[in-house]
Amino acid sequence: MVNMDDIKQKKIAVVGVSRREDKYGFKIFKTLREGGYNAEGINPTNGEILGKRIYRSLGELGYAPDLVITVVPHAVTERIVDECRRLGVKEIWMQPGSESEEAIKKAVDAGISVTHNACFMVAKRLW
Repeated sequence: MVNMDDIKQKKIAVVGVSRREDKYGFKIFKTLREGGYNAEGINPTNGEILGKRIYRSLGELGYAPDLVITVVPHAVTERIVDECRRLGVKEIWMQPGSESEEAIKKAVDAGISVTHNACFMVAKRLW
């Protein structure tokens, strides 16, 4: 298991951040931000959530995050994997419901470390 201090050092992008407080994209982003994690939010509608700028895409960040967490439908995750490959992202965590066999295969074939079938927040003991 990864040391929590190591995760605090990572640049994390949460793809699927939502303005709706009942959605997991909002809850994950809020918990990470309040916990002092270096987390950025990605949503094509951009704007601002919790006082933080939200980016339209991973490419708009201007750097490759160390970890991408997907909280989107699996068809979107498949496109996100392609973007991660182009940017040189090395690790993707697909939240339950955002994964698909195609997304997992694309990530593995691109040499990206992929975790799926597990909630990031529960696995890292943040919830």
